[in-house]
Parts: sequence; C-alpha cells; structure tokens
Amino acid sequence: MRMSERLGALYGVVLAGGTGTRLWPLSRAGHPKFLHPLTGTDASLLQATVHRLDQLAPIDRVFVVTGVAHAAAVSRQLTEVPEENVLIEPSPRDSCAAIALAAAVIARRDPEAIMGSFASDHLIAQKEQFTAVIEQAMSGARQGLLMTLGITPTRPETGYGYLECGEVLGDGPVLAVREFKEKPSYDVAESYVKSGNYLWNAGMFVWRVDVFLAELSRQQPQLAAGISRIAQAWDSPAREEVLGEVWPTLPRISVDYAVMEGAATVGRVGTVPGDFGWNDVGDFHTLGEVLASDPAGNVVVGRDPAETTGVLLRETENLVVVPSSGRLVAAMGVRDLVIVDTPDAVLVCPRDRAQEVKSLVDHLKETGEMGYI
Repeated sequence: MRMSERLGALYGVVLAGGTGTRLWPLSRAGHPKFLHPLTGTDASLLQATVHRLDQLAPIDRVFVVTGVAHAAAVSRQLTEVPEENVLIEPSPRDSCAAIALAAAVIARRDPEAIMGSFASDHLIAQKEQFTAVIEQAMSGARQGLLMTLGITPTRPETGYGYLECGEVLGDGPVLAVREFKEKPSYDVAESYVKSGNYLWNAGMFVWRVDVFLAELSRQQPQLAAGISRIAQAWDSPAREEVLGEVWPTLPRISVDYAVMEGAATVGRVGTVPGDFGWNDVGDFHTLGEVLASDPAGNVVVGRDPAETTGVLLRETENLVVVPSSGRLVAAMGVRDLVIVDTPDAVLVCPRDRAQEVKSLVDHLKETGEMGYI
C-alpha cells in the first residue's frame, strides 16, 4: 500500500489555461499547447498530466480548471474525469483565482483535504520519482505548510524562477523556503546553482485546502471573499449568476505573487527537492531537447524518428520540425533551426532564438492580426 493510500489520497488539480505563445504557430488561443500530443506518445500534455496522478489521486478526486473556450475539448480528452470536476472559468484571472476556486470547491466536499496543483503543460520523464516526491510534499502539507515543488537545477537557467532554501524542517526532507526569486540574469543564475541553496520553481503546489484558504484570506481578502461567495453558490441554481457577477471583479494575479511570496516571509512555505526529468516545454528548442531525435539530432514533432513520410531532410543537423499542415516539409543543408508548418502560418527561426517567438505573437496582436493567434 502506498503512503498516499495509507494517509489519505490527494485531490489533484490540473490548471488547463494559457496559450503557450512561445509554441506559436502550433499552439493557438483556440487550440493551446496542452491539447497537443507533444509528449513523444499519442497522449496530449493534458492527458499525460492527469494519467501521471493515478497513483496519488483516484479519478473522482481529479479536478481540471479551464476556460470556456477549451471546456469542450478538455472534456473530450478526459472522458474519465467526472463532468462536475471540470471547473470552468468565465474569463482568465491568472493562477491564484483558478487555484482558489478549486480549493474552495474541494473544501466544501472535504474541509481538511490535501490538494496538489499542477500545470497541464509540463513533461515529466520519471513518474515513480514524481509520485514519491509528491508523497513527501503531502507529509509537509499535513504539518500545515504550503508546499511548493523545487527542481534540483542542472544548469544556470535564466527562464525559470528560483526558490531560496533554508533549514531542514522536522526530520526531512522538507526544507524551508526563504524567498521566491524572479527569473535571474545568467551570472545570478550561475551563482544560485553553485551555492547549492536554490531550486527551480516548478509551479507545482501541495497543501491542505483550509491552510491555503486561510492564508489567502490573510493576504488577499478581496479575492478570498469573492471565491467564498462563488463556492457557497457552487452546488445551487445560483452558481452561474454568482460566478458571472463575482468572477470579473477578482484580482488578476498569480498565486506566487498573491500568496506564496508573502507566506514564505513568515515561514509558512516548505519545499522538497525533486529530480524526476521535469521540463516545462516552454519553446520549440526545449521540445527538441526532450523528444527522440534521429542520428543527426533532428526532431520531427509528433512522430517516431524512423518515420519519413511528410518530411524530407538532407544534410541537416539539430532541426526541430513540426509538420502539421499535411504538406511535405523539405530542408537541405541547414542546421539548428525550428521549422513549423501549419495550414495558415509557417515559422522558421534559429533554435537559440526560440524563446523570442512570443514577440511575433505580440506583434500580431498589436497589428490586429487576431486570426493568426
């Protein structure tokens, strides 16, 4: 029997929001990256996230928070998740409102429940290690800590936030989190990694719902009061009316800014270091690093490296090719490029500038080309 079964199962909350603008033009507002099979298997990132929780949370304790635009697609991909466990936001209000809504709905069912919050667009290579780390985090949550998962850094990464760790709490492996650090410059990131006191902030959380909601009330009373009103009406005929009235008034703020940073300064945040092959699939270069490649380092997203139909490569190295238009994609004599072919847009850029793809989406927004977004 697993630890999670002995001590009470987790309520798993999956946040299915955001558009993944660095994966444009594959990821669009109408079909964002978490709905795509970018896992090296037929499963979408969203499906892989839910399946990863199967040793921690029975399927009736898995909740998904998503927007109106994606609710139907989410339900189609997750037929095993109970319909009432798909919580639909009327509009995006960032992660704090989404997480707080799930916490409040779960608290009505189980006031001292332990919930875990997970992004729907992360890849994790080692499921067993992931499960063990979540169980360790659940132990910290039972002690009343707001737990955040820290990833042992493998390089001075400037694209992630960091956790500054303090003393061991109890008999381990839980560490105090002294401070949340913003995405650093390269030199600062290098000093973080060398010190051994910092972990990557993976944006995954585990806590008792009553502890989180109390901390939300302390730091964000307006948001907490609004969520409380919505939760009270959740199982009543007034749900849609109250949700429509209150939701647009909620502050648009991330849970890190709204709750976790302030909680850390008063000693209420803990972490457990994890090393389970975590990747947030932020851009095409990163995707190319985690998916299987051919002997020359070329990655064709969405298929086995041995499959050759639809893509013709000659004397190429380290390409990331995304063929999703039905046309043949051919490349010759080039290296270190991203090539994305969709029915209405084609992207070509160097792999080392993959992070900048977001600026193209920003430009399209500024010029009113919303059909491409």
